[in-house]
Amino acid sequence: MSKRAHNFCAGPAALPTAVLERAQAEMLDWNGLGVSVMEMSHRSDEYVAIAEKAERDFRDLLSVPSDYKVLFLQGGASQQFAEVALNLLPEDGVADYIDTGIWSRKAIDEARRYGAVNVAASAKPYDYFAIPGQNEWKLSANAAYVHYASNETIGGLQFDWVPQTGDVPLVVDMSSDILSRPVDVSQYGLIYAGAQKNIGPSGLVVVAIREDLLGRARSVCPTMLNYKTSADNGSMYNTPATYSWYLSGLVFEWLKEQGGVEAMEKRNRAKKDLLYKAIDASDFYTNPIQLANRSWMNIPFRLADEKLDKAFLAGADARGLLNLKGHRSVGGMRASIYNATGLDAVEALIAYMAEFEKEHA
Repeated sequence: MSKRAHNFCAGPAALPTAVLERAQAEMLDWNGLGVSVMEMSHRSDEYVAIAEKAERDFRDLLSVPSDYKVLFLQGGASQQFAEVALNLLPEDGVADYIDTGIWSRKAIDEARRYGAVNVAASAKPYDYFAIPGQNEWKLSANAAYVHYASNETIGGLQFDWVPQTGDVPLVVDMSSDILSRPVDVSQYGLIYAGAQKNIGPSGLVVVAIREDLLGRARSVCPTMLNYKTSADNGSMYNTPATYSWYLSGLVFEWLKEQGGVEAMEKRNRAKKDLLYKAIDASDFYTNPIQLANRSWMNIPFRLADEKLDKAFLAGADARGLLNLKGHRSVGGMRASIYNATGLDAVEALIAYMAEFEKEHA
């Protein structure tokens, strides 16, 4: 097999090599059936078994309580921006949203198409380099739910605490940090996560929703966007993203083989600590995020002279350190170090950063 590059892409992101090798081996003939998973009927006993095992493994990894439905849907996390509001925000109600960056703002803009939104707190006064403490939040007295993004993929800003909202359902976009460390699912009314970072390939979004929140959709909510429709039909009201679901199941198996999310937490802590330490020890590289809110998954950094950015990226590409260019809205560099990105990738990046600094500082 050809040598694999170190892929720091924010998404679609690196997948475990072992998962890709297994998918490759099963591509033409799954379990002696003589067909690929891509060619199976989603109603067949064989595919239903694949789907059910993926759900069981996901539940095991996050200890999802029995009174939650786990849904494997299409449309990605961006479709959830509308789906959450259509299902949980009454026409005459209000929803509280926390603005910590580009993705939470997109969720806010979309929700406003369907009802009243109260931006209860914003990181804007902190230039999106810190998250306002809950003592600064101005929550509504009668909110239908409170929505936030646990990790802002673009800005590299992450909550290190779980908001407390009492009886008001807490809704979270966990697209870029789900499965990276343990989480108490019972603290949330709804969790959603686009697959293409820590779950699997793009084309899929996983939702965990408390059962009492089903059946609240507005009458105008499209059938395909109604959580109850998906829950009642095992996420198969129509043909699901079968291959993405299958590959996600392989990732869940791999995670369990590694020791689950507890083991991932240790691995991810070691990776992010090492990279932040290298950045902080240098006058050549900087990360502006407040220490407590630094992301474990997406680490943006800037060079002392942005004129050197192109040279840095060219040198990185030549060394097989790929997709380090920061998002166009913020510039600079960004290393996304999801579960499938190993410590060896971070060590290789740090070695290159030291080499580049020595040549150009």
